[in-house]
Amino acid sequence: MQVVLAYKNFAANRAISHIGLGVTALNTAKSLRAAGMNADVWAITSATDLRTRLRSAEASHVVVSAPWIPTVELAQMCAEFTETQFAVTCHSNLGFLQADPSAMRMLREGLELRRTSWNFRMAANCERLARWVPAAYGTPCAYLPNLYHLDDAQPKRERYSGGTLRIGAFGATRALKNLMTAAGAALQIANGQRSDLEFWISSGRNEGAGSVVEAVRQMMTGLPHVKLVENGWQTWPQFRQTVRHMHLLLQPSYTESFNVVTADGVAEGVPSVVSDAIDWAPSAWKAPVDDANAIALVGRKLLTARWAPRQGLSALKAHNRRAMYAWGDFLGTN
Repeated sequence: MQVVLAYKNFAANRAISHIGLGVTALNTAKSLRAAGMNADVWAITSATDLRTRLRSAEASHVVVSAPWIPTVELAQMCAEFTETQFAVTCHSNLGFLQADPSAMRMLREGLELRRTSWNFRMAANCERLARWVPAAYGTPCAYLPNLYHLDDAQPKRERYSGGTLRIGAFGATRALKNLMTAAGAALQIANGQRSDLEFWISSGRNEGAGSVVEAVRQMMTGLPHVKLVENGWQTWPQFRQTVRHMHLLLQPSYTESFNVVTADGVAEGVPSVVSDAIDWAPSAWKAPVDDANAIALVGRKLLTARWAPRQGLSALKAHNRRAMYAWGDFLGTN
């Protein structure tokens, strides 16, 4: 068995991209390899690139991250590589798919290809979407969740006990990431602690969010105890170092399918306040998505809770166990 995880590498100049799909593919491959499976990550630039590489490999399974390869080319590959099982994974839940109508079109085309091919399946990395697809269209949808590879030890962290408070709300700037509410909660936490605040956000990838960052600037500008840090897009190892530097993360997304940033925080011993959309996270980390006061209340508890890092690690390990079983169903190893 050889499992290929293929994603579109927009940079086209590195083996593992810094973009989210590349990071996800890397973590999934490392987790599958740790379980004794032969898994590789292919950073490809086109369908032609994928087809060329397949001709010199013996892949039993090919999982394409996100619907971006034209369906007609997927059909041609299914016909050429008849002993290879292909799947295209939707990397977002329905809410985020509204930002990319072509992804919804390709999902439906993929379901049609599923009916006319014995070696193709549509998949979702979100169980909610995997359940919705057959309920809405009457066609099966595989569940291929994100796997997050964890090192043997989680860094030990001291609880926040004063000084400049560093809170991060990271990710591409999208309206559904709910950055403005996160910023309001961070400001409230710092004011309640009577502490200086560094509020860290990602910059360099504004994906349809318009003036969200400018609104955050207007919320915080001129406050003597507040510094807004617009952190440029980093490689994943560099980003992990940035996350390690935080005392708390805020990820109150309106919709998600996994949220790698929260998992990065778990790996570095940094808790996150999240919404119900990040279903694998501990319930004690969750707050109503549209309530900055509630997010701030949960955040203040997590800042000083000794149990928070251990609880996050336990939740992520439980997710990985369930996710590995789902991958076993797909690969036929269960």
